[in-house]
Amino acid sequence: MAHLLIIEDEPAMQLGLKDNLELEGYQVDLAGDGEAGLNKIISGKYDLVLLDVMLPKLSGFDVCRKARTAGVQTPIVLLTARGEEIDKVLGLELGADDYITKPFGVRELLARLKAILRRSQAATIPGNEETVSIGRLTVNFNTFRTLQDGTEIKLSHKEVEILAYLYKNRNKVVSRYELLENVWGYEEQITTRTVDNFIARLRQKAETNPNNPHIILTVHGSGYKMVL
Repeated sequence: MAHLLIIEDEPAMQLGLKDNLELEGYQVDLAGDGEAGLNKIISGKYDLVLLDVMLPKLSGFDVCRKARTAGVQTPIVLLTARGEEIDKVLGLELGADDYITKPFGVRELLARLKAILRRSQAATIPGNEETVSIGRLTVNFNTFRTLQDGTEIKLSHKEVEILAYLYKNRNKVVSRYELLENVWGYEEQITTRTVDNFIARLRQKAETNPNNPHIILTVHGSGYKMVL
């Protein structure tokens, strides 16, 4: 049984989500503001977090950012009443796994959650290798433990997933849209800038000279290629 955390300050929305998710067999905990929600994310073990963007004390964006900075890898789905692309982009770049815009249908929500839980529970190990070397990085795709030149560093869940996907397809060109579909699970075009920003951050960590990369290469007009 998956254990979910709902961080939502509107009592009616909070209760409605809890009732519907419990009817589907999920175990559900609640938090009514960003500060309380962040404490629960960090101290508890959840399979997925539903996080409202507009919250008292700490916004959903701040909660997401602080959780990822603290090393929390739990999938996070943002709930937002705002549909502008900039909000979606910001949420994804802060480490959210998906977003859903209010108002939404229960069936749509449940389908999204089931898809994310399936992806997060699936093994991300490329082949039979648990630990691989990618430039300055040594990454364990089972535990998400990452070393940079022998010193442990924190990578977000999405950063590790992108590395795993590029590694599984090493020496092949992978398009931005392929990464969006296979790492984020989108079947529609959202934004390729999100992918570019993640790649830039990974180069800062993996490459000896990020301005002259030799491992994660840009193939102009096509996408990216990991050369190993």
